[in-house]
Amino acid sequence: MDWSGFVRSVPPSSVDSPVGIGLYIGGVSSRIPSKVAEVNQLVDDFLASVRGRGLSPKTLREYRFPINEVLLPYCRVHGITQLEQLNRPALDRLSAQLLEDGGKSGRPLSRHTIASYLRSINVFLSWAEAEGESVAGRAKAPKSSKRLIDVLSRDEVQAMEDAAVTERDKLIFRLLADTGIRVGELVRLTLNDLIERDRTHYLRVGGKTGERMVPIPRLYRRLLRYAQRGRPRDVPSDRIFISLRRRPGGDHGALTPSGIEQVIQDVGVRAGITKRVYPHLLRHSYATWALNCGMNPVMLAHILGHTSLAMIQNVYSHLTPTDAYDAMVRTLAEEELARPDASASALRPRR
Repeated sequence: MDWSGFVRSVPPSSVDSPVGIGLYIGGVSSRIPSKVAEVNQLVDDFLASVRGRGLSPKTLREYRFPINEVLLPYCRVHGITQLEQLNRPALDRLSAQLLEDGGKSGRPLSRHTIASYLRSINVFLSWAEAEGESVAGRAKAPKSSKRLIDVLSRDEVQAMEDAAVTERDKLIFRLLADTGIRVGELVRLTLNDLIERDRTHYLRVGGKTGERMVPIPRLYRRLLRYAQRGRPRDVPSDRIFISLRRRPGGDHGALTPSGIEQVIQDVGVRAGITKRVYPHLLRHSYATWALNCGMNPVMLAHILGHTSLAMIQNVYSHLTPTDAYDAMVRTLAEEELARPDASASALRPRR
């Protein structure tokens, strides 16, 4: 079988990937459905729609790669030129070939990677259907085991903040660890995103699922002080986190996601953390800690910027039976304490 151009590389998989978020909700179709839908033209229109919605370059790549480098080569090999030919059996064969043949180099692809590719393809198919095209099926992802996610303990979080050299780096690390915001959201924060309302303090975050208010009761004063006094003085940008090095033009530019990743890696090395440390690990660590502390999953989904509880359920399944036991004990203890004549001494969580 000729897999020329099928898969050139495997992009890193993200558990908080935007794949699966509908791109057409609330929109009005501007296309006139063709009598016979050409797959190539529909792909071009779909990717133009993604770009037109102002989604991030990372999000665009997560849609473009599976469609351009997986779906279209598969269609060429099998002579599929019309959307109606992409029925369920054809999509099942695509999934099977990814499982059996892997990428272009012959190396196998993980089931999680294949599932992310197929989700992107399904988003394209859903978009086409919303545009009035005839869609014959959806891809079904192969079954995969639950992925166990490594997280940082709160002691490790504190050790890493202590290891950071500058207040900027300490705040970057603590903000990611105590709010779970995405690195792309962090680099876009401006001075106007520090909000005070009736003695409560929030961070206004513009994410891939819209704008949300993230509580920052412990960090607001530090962030405000740093934003007003700690940043380089001659900065044309209103971004909170600025590069400490001057650009060739002589001014300081806003930090980039790659710059944040380097900061986090350096702090991990300084703190002696042996596990791989990266920004999204702090997001997972925050969510795990919040759930273990009894935070309502609905509220956690709002803080993290998820549109549903599905991501919480799928990603944070690594919580142990002990976690569930202690959560139940806390719930029962609260109920017992509500009774004036009852004692909750026998219902204390294990330590």
